[in-house]
Amino acid sequence: MNNKQLITMTSKEAIRYDIIKELISGKINGTDASKKIGLSVRQIKRIKAKVIKLKVKGVIHGNRGKNGNRKINKITVEKAKKILHDKYYDFNPLLAQEHLLNDNNIKVSRETVRQWMINENLWRPKRKGAIKKHVWRERKDNYGEMQQFDGSYHNWFEGRNVKELDKEQCLLLSVDDAKGTITQAEFAKNEGVEAVFRFWDGYFKEKGLPISIYLDKFSTYKVNHKNAVDNEKLMTQFERAMNQLNVRVIHANSPQAKGRVEKMNGTLQRRLVKEMRLANINTITGANNYLREIFIPKFNNQFGVVAKKKTNLHRKLDEKQTSELKRILSIQSERSVKNDYTIRFKNNYYQLREMQPITVCKRDKVIIEEHLNGDLKIAMRDKYLNYFKLSDRPKKEIEIKLIALTKTKPVNWVPPFNHPWRKQFLNNKKQPVETTGK
Repeated sequence: MNNKQLITMTSKEAIRYDIIKELISGKINGTDASKKIGLSVRQIKRIKAKVIKLKVKGVIHGNRGKNGNRKINKITVEKAKKILHDKYYDFNPLLAQEHLLNDNNIKVSRETVRQWMINENLWRPKRKGAIKKHVWRERKDNYGEMQQFDGSYHNWFEGRNVKELDKEQCLLLSVDDAKGTITQAEFAKNEGVEAVFRFWDGYFKEKGLPISIYLDKFSTYKVNHKNAVDNEKLMTQFERAMNQLNVRVIHANSPQAKGRVEKMNGTLQRRLVKEMRLANINTITGANNYLREIFIPKFNNQFGVVAKKKTNLHRKLDEKQTSELKRILSIQSERSVKNDYTIRFKNNYYQLREMQPITVCKRDKVIIEEHLNGDLKIAMRDKYLNYFKLSDRPKKEIEIKLIALTKTKPVNWVPPFNHPWRKQFLNNKKQPVETTGK
């Protein structure tokens, strides 16, 4: 009966065995063997002792043919692969590894998950090409020194319970330049002036005024998309409001210039979409709550960096600034007072009252403020004028002899019979809604 055992050796082990045999036979000494093998004399002595005792097995590593201590058992591997196919089939390896650990208590490295996903055709490794060196602009020193702002149109809900016309939603996003954290993120129907003002209204009230905001140049990113239905003067409105708040607006000449918020948009399109799918979030309201309460704190804790300096440069709003915020963050348009003291705006006509907080003359310029809550105010020299909306367009502009509207009621002057001031009281008709300058 043949009891010989077949031993497989590498070429390196075979060479090492021959040298050790020469050492044992006395042809060379320990120093020579050490130089030939590239090990210390002390290691050579240990290998020599093992060869004398175990023969050729003495140069073979003791763990040859044994399972490693860190080898994952087959049942766990199969379970993990099934979960990857069922739930995380379109995740990247990092996100899949996080959810295997947090949701399924399977602790493996990202590289292990990557290899599994490659073998299961769930992940295609990137081709290694020429490395493009990108020089990042150095971060700002302080939190609140600069906010990078952008809007991202994407199919965030993957069509779940969303109308066909609303396949793409807009995520308004602000990223702090110093810490690389999401300071605010909010879903909106589009990137119009009202949505942008609502975004910053919430930001300013919660965190204060940053030193500067870095965003796209001109208004291209607001009107070129089919969902951006607002007027083409959005950036003019935005710049005017930020100027009143003493917040510097910086325009980027290219998307790469504000690369941190652009990169963050790409990250969220890969990560946030999957997270909302797992959380079964299908509505803008639900998504905004999820962002605020769960996603942003977790994301910032995981990926945020420490700012160079500890000072927070946000300027908190005082009581006066807070009260003025709704006026500043309104859509403002300039109009002229007509000869009959009416003002035309968006095909509607507004009649100024006889008594005003300041003197109003014909042809004076006034500012129409469209507030975010739907209110419409007519302002002049920081005062709100008293007016009411006319139900119909005036048939003919009347040349009123009254020189100006003032704080006191005019003496010895009677409005013409066809003037709205007189008409509104005729036939006991219901009076129109009046807006005062209070």
